[in-house]
Formats: sequence, structure tokens, C-alpha cells
Amino acid sequence: MHKDSRRIKIICGGSNPGLTEEICEYLSMESTQVEAREFMDNEYYIRIKESIRGAHVFIIQPTCKPVNDNLMKLLITIDAVRRSSAHTITAVVPYYGYSRQEKKTHGREPITAKLTANLIEVAGADRIINMDLHAPAMQGFFNIPSDHISAIPIIGEYFLNKGIEGPITVVSPDIGGTLRARNLARLLLTDLAIIDKRRPKPNMSTVMNIVGEVKDTTAILIDDMIDTGGSIVKAAESVLKAGAKEVYAACSHPVFSGDALKKIKNSCIKEVVVTNSMPCNTEECDKIKLLSIAPLIGEIIRRVYRNQSVSELFV
Repeated sequence: MHKDSRRIKIICGGSNPGLTEEICEYLSMESTQVEAREFMDNEYYIRIKESIRGAHVFIIQPTCKPVNDNLMKLLITIDAVRRSSAHTITAVVPYYGYSRQEKKTHGREPITAKLTANLIEVAGADRIINMDLHAPAMQGFFNIPSDHISAIPIIGEYFLNKGIEGPITVVSPDIGGTLRARNLARLLLTDLAIIDKRRPKPNMSTVMNIVGEVKDTTAILIDDMIDTGGSIVKAAESVLKAGAKEVYAACSHPVFSGDALKKIKNSCIKEVVVTNSMPCNTEECDKIKLLSIAPLIGEIIRRVYRNQSVSELFV
């Protein structure tokens, strides 16, 4: 047994057991045993089956769909761990549900991303680890230490090793994702382009024009998430019309709502590179390439426990 496993405890919140298992393998330890079940009216129950008194507990729980259920499971698990006398509690939430509601765009709207942050704090978390939040400024929603990490180095390494021939252009599908695209372009030593688009209502977008040159290049579209697939497919079509030779797409969070996988399968996109921040069924579409964030999360857990720098991993 790894020496740190005497003090580190990993608990699976239930939404992504595969990721939890991979993280435990990286740390050479086993996850903490829990009893989890639902009552007939769907109320959630959890009990920690071993002592975690004085331990540094990390709860792995992306709040992916069903978002409300998985968020509630996270809150209840945090409460159970707090009442079990853990020394510290870290919520590891690679995908942060409600992240798209981070500001008011119309009157009388909620800021649900901030409400969710408040709930996690009140439940008893001492620290939170997120990955590629929809808006990086959301890190400031937390009054507890917050580590905002990125999957861009993992995605960048994949494309560097892929051996794409000819010039590459990294493309942001909207102005809001420019920083994310710039970071990937810097890793790949390539140029950057931005799609200026207007979104008339949620899950609908109209591509306006492309700022930058994509002609005769391999374009890589990069976003934080792909939900219905409509925006990324339209962006790929626009890039091809502008003269790109072929189009790849990449994102940290494969939400894939509705018929998103069908849209991607029938699209002009050659390959979509995603991470396992949430469960993803790649069997429905042979264009999906799944990358694991488990070694990154595992190393961050180790560094947090040892009070070592996390930001050094992203320099």
C-alpha cells in the first residue's frame, strides 16, 4: 500500500466511478468503501464504511447529468465526511454543473453557478478542484481555496504526437473562448483564429465571420464543452468553407446532449478529442477520441496533500 494512502482517502461520489478507479490506480491505493442507496422516493443515502477520522478526504464527483442528482449526492457526501471527523475535505469536481449560468444576461435571472458554490461551501468542503470552468472568473465564486486546472496540456500533447502534416490553425468557436484557444495554439506553436458568432437563444448559434486565416491549414476547434453539437458542427462547416483542408474538434467536457453524437458522426469533423471528466459512451460514434485526466487529477491530489505547488504543472 502506498505510504500516502494512510492519510489520503478517495471517495467516489457516484457520477464517474471509472475516473475514480483510474485516479486510485495512479495513487496506488484503493477507494474508501461507502454504502450508497436511494429510498423509494429517490432520496439519497450514504454511509462511510471505514474510519476517515483525521484523514485528508478527496471526493471525486463531476456534477454531470443528471446534474441535480449528482450535485445533491456531492453535498450529502461532503456532509457525511464532515460528520465523520475528516481533517480536510476536497471536492474534486472536474465538470462543474450550472457553470453556464455564471452571470445575469436578462433581468430576474439567477446566478446558479454562484449558488452552487455557496452550497458546496456550506456543506463543509475546505477546498475545491475544478477543470476548465465555462468562465475562468468563476474561480472567484468560492471563498475556500480553489484550484482551477486545465486539460489543454493533455489535449495539446495528443495533437503534438498525432503528427498532423502541414500548417495548423487553432480556432476558437466564439470570442469567449479566445484565451483557451490561445493557450492551445501556444503549445502547438501555431496560429490562432476566432469565429465571431451571435447566439439568439440557448443551444442555438449563428456563425458570423472568421477572424484569422484558416485557408490551406488543418483547423482544430477547441471549446470547454460540447453539448448538443450544433455549434461545433456549424463552426466546422464555416471553417471548411473558408478554405481549411480538414477540421478536428476538441473539448474538456463531452456533455453530448440529445442527438449530439449523431450530429458529430454525420458532420465534416474528422475527429473529436474529449476527456473523461464525465462518463462518455464512445461506441455510438467512431469519431470520438477519449483522453484520461486521471494522472493529472491524481498528481494534483498528491501535491495538495503534500502542500506542493499545483500551478507548476501548467507552466
